[in-house]
Amino acid sequence: MPAKYAHQLRSYIAPAAPATRAPCDGTESDLRIEFGFTPRWYHEACGIDFSQQWHLDPLYRRDTVVTMRQELNRRFPSLRLGGECPEETPATIDGIHGALTVAMLFGIGAEYYVDNWPAATHNYLTAQAIAALEPPDLESVPVFAQVVEQMDVIEREFGRVEGYLNWQGVLNNAYRLRGPAILADCVADLELADHLFHIVAQTMIAGMRHVYARQQASGVEIRHATVSNCLVNMVSDETYAERLLPYDRMISEAFDHFGIHNCAWNIDPYAAHYASIENLGYVDMGLDSNLALVKDLCPQARRAVMYKPTDLAGKPREAIQQDLLRIKQELSPCDIVMADIDHGTPDGRVLAFAQMTDKTLAAP
Repeated sequence: MPAKYAHQLRSYIAPAAPATRAPCDGTESDLRIEFGFTPRWYHEACGIDFSQQWHLDPLYRRDTVVTMRQELNRRFPSLRLGGECPEETPATIDGIHGALTVAMLFGIGAEYYVDNWPAATHNYLTAQAIAALEPPDLESVPVFAQVVEQMDVIEREFGRVEGYLNWQGVLNNAYRLRGPAILADCVADLELADHLFHIVAQTMIAGMRHVYARQQASGVEIRHATVSNCLVNMVSDETYAERLLPYDRMISEAFDHFGIHNCAWNIDPYAAHYASIENLGYVDMGLDSNLALVKDLCPQARRAVMYKPTDLAGKPREAIQQDLLRIKQELSPCDIVMADIDHGTPDGRVLAFAQMTDKTLAAP
């Protein structure tokens, strides 16, 4: 890989885990698809129970991942989505507590489901509680101590502690703590909003560093951070630039490489702000974005389109083919993140999407 692209990240979706990012290795095609299936898809296909044990027991989770990878290869043999040898899959920390790890560090509860990712309980913090909030002592927080225990088990059984927790983003996490009131705080109580954002960003950095150090002790080096800005479309570009960009930049400066998940929203109002982050190695967006603009603004970042699962399931194939052609012409080299495929989507649609992408890539 050319040195100027060595900092790039690509989309990464472990079986039944929320999407995150991982380092590029130089083998990425110009239209690389990252397929991801919901827990419900695996529950319907394999009968896997994704409730609390899945998140607390790394050996149980590993056994289910083997089953999921075998099912992927059985259903899509030509794509090898489950890898070449699913039975050799080690236990990892991928998917633990879904997207709730940071919220749980502050005492937010989680509801677990047999066929879905966990959801945060709505026991939002008051303004007074937010004003008094401080970064938690990670080692004394039970949920974090239990994750460390899982890493100990994984190292003992498999040698290396692979995988990624999903740390989310500053606004996503703040919303889980404060609820919709955080959006009003960004206008009516700037001091309170900034305090919460700062505490959350500090905690995210500390948590990543702690987990990465534990992984490095097992021989796994992770040097990047990513943030998920799934709620960014709920604030203006001016509010993002003034209230949230400083914390995205704060996180980026704590690690060598950095990625931003913009979700499937139109990235246009935020693209220039994202591009101002010096070590940006990944950014994704919705299909209604100005793809060519993002390519121009972020030439050294790995770019990605979040292709909607509803479009995969129901859009005419000719329209999908046109989407792929546009992506190639305006954004490539890039990823196409085909995440959240649910159990009602025919297997033929998944195979057709891969075939159409190969056809588009090969076309002059």
